[in-house]
Amino acid sequence: MTLPQNPTAGVVGQGAASRVHEIVVLRALALGDLLCAVPFLRALRGRFPEARISLLGLPWAAAFVARFDEYLDALVPFPGWPGLPEVPFDPARTVRFLRAAQEHRVDLAIQAHGTGVDLNAFIALLGARDSAGYMLSGRPVPDGTWIPYPGELPEVRRHLRLAAALGADPSDERLEWPIRPNDEAALAAAIAPDALVSGAYVVVHPGASLPNRRWPPARFAAVADRLAADGLRVVLTGVESEAADVAAVRSAMRAPAVNLAGRTSLDALGALVGGARLVVSNDTGVGHLAEAVGTPSVRIFRASDPLRWAALETTRHAALVPRDLGRRCERASEPGHPDCLVVGCLAQGAEPAPSRSLVGVDEVLAAADRLLRAPVGRVA
Repeated sequence: MTLPQNPTAGVVGQGAASRVHEIVVLRALALGDLLCAVPFLRALRGRFPEARISLLGLPWAAAFVARFDEYLDALVPFPGWPGLPEVPFDPARTVRFLRAAQEHRVDLAIQAHGTGVDLNAFIALLGARDSAGYMLSGRPVPDGTWIPYPGELPEVRRHLRLAAALGADPSDERLEWPIRPNDEAALAAAIAPDALVSGAYVVVHPGASLPNRRWPPARFAAVADRLAADGLRVVLTGVESEAADVAAVRSAMRAPAVNLAGRTSLDALGALVGGARLVVSNDTGVGHLAEAVGTPSVRIFRASDPLRWAALETTRHAALVPRDLGRRCERASEPGHPDCLVVGCLAQGAEPAPSRSLVGVDEVLAAADRLLRAPVGRVA
């Protein structure tokens, strides 16, 4: 396949940020994925302080864009594309979107979604004056700033490598989640304001987007009971689709717990996690949210790559991995190696660890104890 080339491409390469007035960043993914991209967005804003920057993302991300209005100006709903499950593909809708984009013609379109196997053609068809993103070796790309997909790096750092290629400062790796005054009001609407004391409760989140990433409910219940015995109030969280997982944990517990499954908005969840003494979760968005607000966390891995997704700051955040989850393939360090895209390769994903080798309850409690012994606000 030959991708269309832009005869006027190169506005970034010409070295003048003032030439870039409008940017669109494609990342049509979930909460954790967007949180890991915040350092990139922050660096991009520093590189192009006067540009209008839009996120080409999923509808839910309107709330994300509103919260990060320092870095993002608008959400453009992603219309769908073959091979991407996040949005059902409607050819007519996508064609209408692309025609409108070609007429509007932004200065810079950035593919920050993934390897580019599926989406670099979409970026080319937007008709931007310049483009940037990730590519796999030997694959065609439009003109612009394209780097080999750095599959060997943690998620935050792979995006900052792209930021550096665009001339931005890649040094700030912090996640962030600004807590706003209305967040506390949103939390109060889900639970009585006096029901929780800041720093005296633990958030336990047993859900995950994929079933094979979920630690068993009975093990979450055992951890929650022990933490309750230590004097922490247990708050169970999850989106509406995870209500059954949360209910299974609650029914297996002996201690009382607050069940907030399906009852917290994103605003309320940020405030809830921000006030917690500890978060215990699968490898999912809530774990990244804990990292962003500075709450200590224990994240349990089962079928995802800890090298890619674990918190970079390891004194405040623990990543627990099954003994035989596997190892990264021998060629995973080669940027864009095709083997890194197959199920079972930890550079992209993995089969779930066998039940016999799952992270143990004692391992989670040991990590939790270490974090809880540290003074509030500082982890030894």
